[in-house]
Amino acid sequence: MEGQYIILIVVSGGDIASTNQADKLLEMGNWNVLEDVEQKTAYSLNNVRMWIMPDGVLFEDDLDLRWQKETGEIVSEVIFPSRHAAASGQASLTIHPIGITGVTEGEEIRYGGRAGDAPPPNTRIASWWRELNRLTNAIQASDEGNDLKRFELSLEVTHHGPWLSSPSLFIEVGSTAETWHHQGAADLLAGIIYSGLALDGGSGFGHWEESKNSGELVVITLGGGHYAPRGNLIGLNEGAWLGHMLANYALPFLPPESEGEPVRGQWKNSIDAAINSTKKSFPGGKIVFSWDKKSFKGWQRQAIRDRAAELSIPLLNSKSIIEML
Repeated sequence: MEGQYIILIVVSGGDIASTNQADKLLEMGNWNVLEDVEQKTAYSLNNVRMWIMPDGVLFEDDLDLRWQKETGEIVSEVIFPSRHAAASGQASLTIHPIGITGVTEGEEIRYGGRAGDAPPPNTRIASWWRELNRLTNAIQASDEGNDLKRFELSLEVTHHGPWLSSPSLFIEVGSTAETWHHQGAADLLAGIIYSGLALDGGSGFGHWEESKNSGELVVITLGGGHYAPRGNLIGLNEGAWLGHMLANYALPFLPPESEGEPVRGQWKNSIDAAINSTKKSFPGGKIVFSWDKKSFKGWQRQAIRDRAAELSIPLLNSKSIIEML
C-alpha cells in the first residue's frame, strides 16, 4: 500500500546461509507472493517484505529507496540474513551494523558502502544479541548432542556495505562453506527475525520508540578488535541499546605534523559519522561512548577525549555504563 511503512528483509540469492534463513522464514508464516520488484522475487507478511537479490548485496546501494520507488512503500528498517566469512573457520553466529567510516575518498572500496559514512544502525542489534545468547544458552543446558554447541556467538563492529538510508543490520552464519549451509543455525537466526519483527503474533522486540525510550542510554563503542568485545559485554545487559561499534581500524590516526598542530587522519570523521547516523536511529536517546582506552596511544586518547568534550558526549568505561542501566 503506497505510503505504508514496512520492514524489508533482503536476501542474497547466491548465499546459502541467507537463502536458508529465508526458506525457514517462508515456512514459518503464510507469506503472499508479490509482483516482482525490479524483476526480482518478493513476498509479503503483515508489515514485512522479503526481497530476493539474485546474487550478493554488498554493492546493492539504496535498496530501501529503490523499493519505495517501485512500490510506494516506505522502508523503516532493513534486515540482511547473510553468511559471515573468517579465515579462522570458526563456526559462528554474528550480528552487526554496517558502514565504512574509516575509508577515505579515493580508497578502494572492497566490500561496498559509501566512503567515510555509515547507514543508521538498526535499533534491534542489542536485543537480538540478547535473544541469540538466551536461545543458545538454553540449547547448551538442555541438549548435549546439539551441533549448535560448536558455534561461537559475537557481535561484529561496523563494516562493509551496502549504503542505505534506513536503519540496517546483518545477521549471519559463519564462517566457511562447511557451516554456511548449517540448517540448525539458519533456523535459529530465522526464528529471531520472525519473533523479533512480531511475525509470530507477539509484540516483537528491539524497536526504538521515541515517546517510550527517550532519555535511555545508547552506546557507541570505540576501539578494540573486529569482534566487538565491549559491545558483546554491554549488549548483554537488559535495557542496553547499541549504536555503531568502531574498531581501531575504523579510526585511522595520523600524528600531528608538528607540535601544537591537530591530530590528522580519518578518525574524527569516523566518530562524527557514527554519532550522526546513530542519532537518526535513536531520536531522543542519550548517546555515550564506551572506549577501549588501552587500545589507543596516549596522544590518540587525548584526541578522543577532546572530540568527545567538543560533542558533549560522555566517554565512559563499560563498568560505568552497565551500572547506569
